[in-house]
Amino acid sequence: MIVGVLKEDSPGERRVAVTPDTVTRLQKLGYEVIVESGAGAGAGFPDDRYEAAGAAIGDAVAADVVLGVDPPPPGRLDALRPGAALIGLLSPRFRPDLVEDLARRPITALSLDAVPRISRAQSFDVLSSMANIAGYRAVIEAAHEFGRFFTGQVTAAGKVPPAKVLVAGAGVAGLAAIGAAGSLGAIVRATDPRPEVADQVRSLGGDYLAVAEAETGDAPDTGYAQEMSDDYNARAAALYAEQCRDVDIIVTTALIPGKPAPKLITAEMVATMRPGSVIVDMAAANGGNVEGTVPGERVVTGNGVVILGYTDLAGRLPAQASQLYGTNLVNLIESMTPQRDGELVLDFDDVVQRSMTVVREGELTWPPPPVPVSAAPVTAQPAQPDPEGDDADGAPNPALRRLGAALAAAGLFGLIAISPAALQVHLTVFALAIVIGYYVIGNVHHALHTPLMSVTNAISGIIVVGALVQIGAGSTAITVLSLAAILLASINVFGGFAVTRRMLAMFIRS
Repeated sequence: MIVGVLKEDSPGERRVAVTPDTVTRLQKLGYEVIVESGAGAGAGFPDDRYEAAGAAIGDAVAADVVLGVDPPPPGRLDALRPGAALIGLLSPRFRPDLVEDLARRPITALSLDAVPRISRAQSFDVLSSMANIAGYRAVIEAAHEFGRFFTGQVTAAGKVPPAKVLVAGAGVAGLAAIGAAGSLGAIVRATDPRPEVADQVRSLGGDYLAVAEAETGDAPDTGYAQEMSDDYNARAAALYAEQCRDVDIIVTTALIPGKPAPKLITAEMVATMRPGSVIVDMAAANGGNVEGTVPGERVVTGNGVVILGYTDLAGRLPAQASQLYGTNLVNLIESMTPQRDGELVLDFDDVVQRSMTVVREGELTWPPPPVPVSAAPVTAQPAQPDPEGDDADGAPNPALRRLGAALAAAGLFGLIAISPAALQVHLTVFALAIVIGYYVIGNVHHALHTPLMSVTNAISGIIVVGALVQIGAGSTAITVLSLAAILLASINVFGGFAVTRRMLAMFIRS
């Protein structure tokens, strides 16, 4: 099959669906690639780079598989050949007229913004890739408008306080904004109806602001935030009103799939902000989270607050956005090319492909059946242990375990008391090492056990050195024990390095 890459017709759109790097991956799958002249110019990819990668420059509309970012206009849709596959950001939830138009044509259309939020589909998730870029760019735009340092400084000319940033919504875009603002030195706060994101916010250096006594906001059937109750909205409004009087910059990212963006910041809240403050409304394309937002425009309120309603934040980093978009797109095509023979196969038994398909060979398939992406964990009632015996699963009663530990400790100290004076010092150090080591290792988080294993190489190295010193210095028994110590400690050393190397390799891209 031939893959065609369209030049975008939308005003201001500088992204491109395929980059020179992803051309090579498409060719390895068996496809021929045709790129329209000037398709990548806005992202910094001239035609000669595509030709150097092996693509041809020509008419992409007549290809078997047509790739784009935004939906082509009706005139270009007319040029698609029967049986062609169109893949791009079609936004079927918000463009019912486009869905009807596509259904009147003998083509297949897949929308990349309809990827279900399941683990297997993460490599196709264009929305997350673009949201990551948009969140970063939102902070850069805010810093440009703010006119002061983000970080605090103490200079001979005076003290500069750090900027205070509030991020409303800690999804992919919100977390990217938190990381960018924190790296610039700002004091970052974040809100979100999903309490499980609190650890993610704190891991990026932000302060999570919870709405007191509120319900969870995670929709179990989509994985995205859901519409909240009136009680939650009232409590959240009080929190936002308080923060607006204190912060310098607000970045809002709250979206609910298929619905207009919820209003979080009212005009009264904006009026309480200090002159020169900045609001970046990342939900402007869906109506905005801020009252007074104008999609695509910069607005200055009467009290000097700047509201940015830009809808092309990801496109303002076109080279990076095109590379991530192209990678997601090629990952999808790779999953749809099982034989690696350049033949695109649409499998409706695959929930990911089914959810993305808007039209199949002229047959309307939108909306798709719901895909449950998560479920509430079942809380098991703990078994009540028998106070006089073992637990229900046969494990010893905790009281018996404590008694056994106390008897073992008493026996150890008894051995120390009757042992020779020269040995008492070593046994005392050994006992203290066991106690201290137990509590130190026991309090280490499970995620750190693998890197902790590599640290034990140093301890094993000391054992190897000590055993080497003892070889030949005493009886045959001492030599045998020394050899055993060298063998076991060496296995630990080399095994620790092997495990560490494998762990680090997980974070290295080939």
